[in-house]
Amino acid sequence: MTKPNPIANVKTWIDNAAKTEVSYANAACLATVDKDGRPRSRIILIKEYVDNGFVFYTNTLSRKGQNLADNPVASMCLHFKSTEQQIRIDGTIERVTDDQANAYFASRPRGSQIGAWASRQSQPLKNIDTLRGEVKDVEEQYKNNADIPRPPYWSGYILVPDMIEFWQEGEFRLHTRHLFTFENGEWSEQMLYP
Repeated sequence: MTKPNPIANVKTWIDNAAKTEVSYANAACLATVDKDGRPRSRIILIKEYVDNGFVFYTNTLSRKGQNLADNPVASMCLHFKSTEQQIRIDGTIERVTDDQANAYFASRPRGSQIGAWASRQSQPLKNIDTLRGEVKDVEEQYKNNADIPRPPYWSGYILVPDMIEFWQEGEFRLHTRHLFTFENGEWSEQMLYP
């Protein structure tokens, strides 16, 4: 009997939705918890799938980075209007290796690399001209460099799931829900009432 692999199923659902979604089928609402127990959510992009979870990248000094440092747990929800599906994922957070972060940063467009250096993500900004000036300063600093190094405060995180739920819309709100939970080193599956 084949063991269920919900991580692979998430990638399959995202790949299928990418054929019909207007944009960013890999966009997910990521919820974190701050040090006071207050939930915070925002949209992120899942950039990689690894054996143990889902990878996204950010400024580690941002509000989300600080939340993840204080409470290394998160919840993610993806919704695909075109396929009438959603996926909920809960789990713990791990940092990617420096080699992984370096490789992904190097693959980004140069403008995105410059933006990572120029933006003090989640910090107060006087006005947009201030940010534009900082972008120009970084462009000037690296104008003779073919490669821009990764900022030390920019990295990736892996959401390592212990729960994944697949939801398919059904007629008269009789939705199909499959819940996968990870315990004792393996996944188990059960259906849920809608």
